[in-house]
Amino acid sequence: MKFSSKITSPEAVKTACIIAPIFESNALSSTASQLNNASEKYIINIIKKGDIEGKVGQTLLLHKVPGIKADRVLLVGCGKSGATSDKQYRKACASAVNAIKSLNADNAASALHEIDVEKKDLRWKAIQSVQIMASALDRRDMLKSEKDDPIKLNQITLTAIDKDESKVIKEGINIGDALAQGVSLAKELSDLPGNICTPSYLAEQAKTLGSANSNLKVTILDEKKMESLKMGALLSVSKGSRQPAKLIVMEYHGGKANKKPIVLVGKGLTFDAGGISLKPSAAMDEMKYDMCGAASVFGTIKAISELNLPLNVVGIVPSSENLPDGAANKPGDIVTSMAGLTIEILNTDAEGRLILCDALTYSERFKPDTVIDIATLTGACVIALGQHASGLFSNQDELAKDILAAGEESGDRCWQMPLWDDYNEQIKSNFADLANVGGREAGSITAACFLSKFTKNLNWAHVDIAGSAWQGGGDKGATGRPVQMLVQYLINRCQ
Repeated sequence: MKFSSKITSPEAVKTACIIAPIFESNALSSTASQLNNASEKYIINIIKKGDIEGKVGQTLLLHKVPGIKADRVLLVGCGKSGATSDKQYRKACASAVNAIKSLNADNAASALHEIDVEKKDLRWKAIQSVQIMASALDRRDMLKSEKDDPIKLNQITLTAIDKDESKVIKEGINIGDALAQGVSLAKELSDLPGNICTPSYLAEQAKTLGSANSNLKVTILDEKKMESLKMGALLSVSKGSRQPAKLIVMEYHGGKANKKPIVLVGKGLTFDAGGISLKPSAAMDEMKYDMCGAASVFGTIKAISELNLPLNVVGIVPSSENLPDGAANKPGDIVTSMAGLTIEILNTDAEGRLILCDALTYSERFKPDTVIDIATLTGACVIALGQHASGLFSNQDELAKDILAAGEESGDRCWQMPLWDDYNEQIKSNFADLANVGGREAGSITAACFLSKFTKNLNWAHVDIAGSAWQGGGDKGATGRPVQMLVQYLINRCQ
């Protein structure tokens, strides 16, 4: 999909379809008003017939509107005039492109960004337009023998009234397009089945990403190298799998050589059956999504590479499978982490923290400014926050505030959870330095407390995306979150 900006008047733009926002109570946007005047009130007369009420997400397609050079006009409801929220704006963008993609139209022009959105500027609206519209065109048929009907739409122009507006829109298009590519990559990797997307497959994808960008250095650590580094926690998880574990390191060098990097650590369990503590069979297929944290790191690295952000970022992905086997971890086993702490494995299904703790320790060698880990870590976070927000934990209040702000700005929100010493009592062990689970109560918090034992020397945050990384049921599929939030956080760090 190609996005561009053009200075034009709505009635004069030559396109297969022009998208015009309207509001409730027969109120017209600037573009809709101009189209209405050029068509001698054709637009308002249609609206008054009641075919569209202007409610958020409603659409009405009009053909051969008199006085208009566009082949079609798509009216899109945006709610009450002057009161459109950011969520409503996204819904309007998605509704618009969904209405067009089934048409025999290869291009369209959109004026949705001209409406007022509460507390959001033109650049933000352009970013969201591009990202939402591109996401709505994502396909999930790459492994189907019979592909879905092809989408002809391949170009969308965002209209502008002058050079200054066009310049801002183009800035937004640039960011939105990079975001869309990052989110698309994250979704693609996440949706792949575990028999294809293995740790070795992820490693190859990292190499492909590195070969496409001269600022990106990729290093793959195999099990022998990890053993020499004494990553006993990570390697204990892969013992039950025939697929060898990989530690994938992607170093993006966009800033000055002496600038400390921001490290992103993504949990990469390409399939999680729970190990000896076997999961229930219902919806176990969705455990291919236990590598969505890793996928978000891939997507973020892809996006910032496209944007050439002037900072240094390291992506670290510990990747393995967690399966039952004669060699697999057993409840009660004790392993030694890279940090030297011993861990009693009370539940083999709490394996994500085992691979993350060694990756977090490994991150210290980069002398990082900040470390953020992203993981589908706990079902408890799903119970606490549902699908709407990711759980956020941090040992630095300022870092947490920055991440929360990036989430609000991008629409990819987090909610901060406590990381109090009180909860550490739950992960004490009689036989090791700590246990890998702390019981049913406050499960997402005790998991974060576990990770905090390995980040005492770091400016660190943990993002639990177990509820936000994918959807189940009829809409089953990865969401690409939290690529949007992570990229926005990194953009903000450049300012």
